[in-house]
Amino acid sequence: MNGYTLALLVMTACAGLAQAAPATQATPAKPATHAAPAKPAPESPAPPAAVPAGQYHLDKAHASLTLRVNHMGFSTYSTRFSRFDAQLTFDPRNLRASSVTATIDATSLQTDAWPKMCSDILDGAQMLDTAKYPQIVFKSERVRVTGPKSMQIAGTLTLRGVTRPVVLSATYNGGYAGMPQMDPQARIGFSAHGSFKRSDFGMGFGVPAPGTQMGVGDRIDFAIEAEFTGPPLAAAAKDTH
Repeated sequence: MNGYTLALLVMTACAGLAQAAPATQATPAKPATHAAPAKPAPESPAPPAAVPAGQYHLDKAHASLTLRVNHMGFSTYSTRFSRFDAQLTFDPRNLRASSVTATIDATSLQTDAWPKMCSDILDGAQMLDTAKYPQIVFKSERVRVTGPKSMQIAGTLTLRGVTRPVVLSATYNGGYAGMPQMDPQARIGFSAHGSFKRSDFGMGFGVPAPGTQMGVGDRIDFAIEAEFTGPPLAAAAKDTH
């Protein structure tokens, strides 16, 4: 018998003895002479103050405006405007009475690695014509509530000197009246999306011929994510009473 086999037998025997040994009974705990006082249940946090009605301004640090368009059938190109602003009149108890006006700097469309020739066409008279029309403006006209937090916002889009109706599908993501010492103004957030045909605004250059995809698509899809700041917290508290 080698050393390894002997060690294995010893370990097995020890394990068997350990299993056969009776468990040591634990010493019963002494009964407590005095019951510990029950801790009071924690108070429920105070409900947040309701979001107040009033004038709201775009928080540019938490907003984006992106666009998507088909490129020759090979890809869906995505880009964004980097400079825009918006003013909102908002009443959470009467969404139909709300309204928004947004202004976009037409020169702020980000084309990243585009060749200069393509960027010049985009900014030139065949497309955005930014020298003549430096701003793009959306103005809401009516709001139709379609769900607890969803709505259709109908308005007009003025682009390249042409004004056409556009409808946004929007979602109210919620908000609060403010956070003392941290964010002491009301804050609300929205998501929205929609589309339009660029040819409706005089930008038919490069639109594919019927039955083909050779060019840049006519339909422009856009998506908006936006937070707005509103009345100060103190004013919001008065508004809820």
